[in-house]
Amino acid sequence: MRAAVLGSPIAHSLSPYLHRAAYQAMSLDGWSYEAFECDEARLPGLLRELAPVRGQGQEDGDAWAGLSLTMPLKRAVLPLLDSVSDLAVEVGGANTVVFRDGRRHGDNTDVYGIEQALAEAGVPAPRSAIVLGGGATAASTLAALRNLGLFSATLLVRDPARAGETVEVAERLGVALAVETFDKLDALTGVDLVVSTLPSGAADAFADRLAGVPALFDVVYSPWPTTAAAAVEAAGGSVVGGFAMLLHQAVRQVELMTGRTDVPVEAMRAAGQAEILRRASQTG
Repeated sequence: MRAAVLGSPIAHSLSPYLHRAAYQAMSLDGWSYEAFECDEARLPGLLRELAPVRGQGQEDGDAWAGLSLTMPLKRAVLPLLDSVSDLAVEVGGANTVVFRDGRRHGDNTDVYGIEQALAEAGVPAPRSAIVLGGGATAASTLAALRNLGLFSATLLVRDPARAGETVEVAERLGVALAVETFDKLDALTGVDLVVSTLPSGAADAFADRLAGVPALFDVVYSPWPTTAAAAVEAAGGSVVGGFAMLLHQAVRQVELMTGRTDVPVEAMRAAGQAEILRRASQTG
């Protein structure tokens, strides 16, 4: 059976290391996992090329179990699917495609990854939260916060006019969302949790202003710690990195694609951390 991660850029992805470690530990010797460079324009054609299920004259090794999706495909894939989970509909994005019964089914495991990352770090359910950035991960963050019992949040973005899709997500989730620009960060004091969904380095400019928050979840996993995470930790706050989210969303993907629940979390964690260290040693 085959699986892969699609996105652009994709060379940096840790997903192959996580999934392959799971297959090895689960004795899934005939399974493979690849990484394909794919943008929105190429996605429809690539999906048409893939065999949806085993059979149809193919050997198991040639059949496709599923796909992981990263930027910029999570929203673009929705109209190309035969069915979509309720959660993926709510957040307006699927990071997982499972081929089942000749159909393409979309799901979202990012929300699960965020929830598990916060729980693993011992961060309590927040009474207030600020989310930096307005993309697909921000939308999943709002769903995770809702599942933790928080039905209001503040979204900080560069241009509120471009946050329309995330505002629509909040409405579907029943989350009251205030949208502000980044320059309003100073005025938003007393917040329990800040979640940065910004690209690597983008939150560095806010490090001094974030230093006093009780908890920061920065979805960046490399380089780590980020400047913002280091500032929060130095001030006594809790920090959660993006690797924990990446790990746990991959665990759920393996469950969905294999149909098994005995997913080796620690083997996947070790493989991902080893690759991060290897990359750091090459650039250090």
